[in-house]
Amino acid sequence: MDNDARIRPYDANPFYWQYKGKPVLLLGGSVEDNLFQIPNIQEHLDLLHSVGGNYVRCTMSSRDPGDAWPFERDPATGLYDLEQPGEEYWRRLRRFLELCLERDIIAQFEMWDRFDFARAPWQDNPYNPKNNVNYTAEESGLQEAIDTHPGQRESAFFRTVPALENNTLLLRFQQQQVDQMLSISLAFPNTLYCMDNETNEDPEWPWYWARYIREKADAAGVNVQLTEMWDHHNILDDEHRATFEHPEIFDFCDVSQNNHSPAREHWENPLALRKRFLDAGRRWPMNSVKIYGANSGAYGSTRDAQERFWRQVFVGLASSRFHRPPAGLGLGEIPQAHIRSLRMFTDEMDITTCTPHNDLLGNRSWNEAYCTANPGTEYALFFPDGGDVRLDVSAAAGRPLRLRWLDIRAGRWLPEPSGDAPTPDDAGLLRVATPAEEGYWAALVQAR
Repeated sequence: MDNDARIRPYDANPFYWQYKGKPVLLLGGSVEDNLFQIPNIQEHLDLLHSVGGNYVRCTMSSRDPGDAWPFERDPATGLYDLEQPGEEYWRRLRRFLELCLERDIIAQFEMWDRFDFARAPWQDNPYNPKNNVNYTAEESGLQEAIDTHPGQRESAFFRTVPALENNTLLLRFQQQQVDQMLSISLAFPNTLYCMDNETNEDPEWPWYWARYIREKADAAGVNVQLTEMWDHHNILDDEHRATFEHPEIFDFCDVSQNNHSPAREHWENPLALRKRFLDAGRRWPMNSVKIYGANSGAYGSTRDAQERFWRQVFVGLASSRFHRPPAGLGLGEIPQAHIRSLRMFTDEMDITTCTPHNDLLGNRSWNEAYCTANPGTEYALFFPDGGDVRLDVSAAAGRPLRLRWLDIRAGRWLPEPSGDAPTPDDAGLLRVATPAEEGYWAALVQAR
């Protein structure tokens, strides 16, 4: 497949993606982070595809029971050889990518997951000096025990690159692992690459790997899409500038950490970031590969997750995916309903020509309704729990309007009432009131 058919920013509006030459909105949810490692991967991807999903997250992680590690292990000694790729690990990756490709599912990878390199998972990790035949703790500079949260940055694993500690011994094995992955993944057009899972390491670390991957991809004649995911929950914090202000290194941004924010900031922070991009004369896809929120977790409620899923699409993000349980809703019945409904809804409009437009809403209380619109042509509204607002449709003056309602939880369009078309008042304001006082609703107003 040539580069034009690969996943890349949409030519007509680079705030969105295109795949196989056509614009695509990425929607998803899945049961696990390192999805290629789960045993029932085909059934899980079939379920996602059946409800209109086309987007998954995949960390290159191995810390869960039953996971394979990326290196072979001598059964006699129990030690790994970092010179020998793990056959089962890489077989699982290839099969995962083949299954995604068959279903037009985009996989966003995270090359390094810091939680594999501290506390209990570090005790089983092949890179731990006590677990391999390739180096000692003294030779590698790696501690055999790291008991703190990886955010404390005790591991020298993330300082090997030339601009930091220039640990050539360890860096060589890291490069070999990345090379092995790219030898498989570069052949697939449905891949996005993120350097880390919510890191707070020195920016030189992800900058090195982004440049390294691009160099390898260029040599193979492949265009790749690269980003980084930072740890700070406020996406406007200076930590995130290491991605946003470096278009010579990265191609898109992941704003998943914004899903820690309450409703107001959840909407306003991406708007502020969007303005930064426009002021700088560029447009980038903004992805959200993990939506936190579940009554079983600590990062928002089940209701928060459902609102966030729709809200971030209406604020102009290019992707929206439910995080795995227990911190997210995964691909249970609730996420299935929302993915199905949002796909039904956006299939009836052109989301790529719309921009966030809460300024068009009157009589609106906070978090009552959200609007994205191509004024004069179409207007989309999302109501998290019923509502009654006034929509400024003056840009469509003189054109008859069509108003349709989607019952999000039921996944069905309501029958359109017979009779006259919806009519705005003399000021060009159209009353848009949900069919019921509560519930998740979406309204689509289009000029004929």
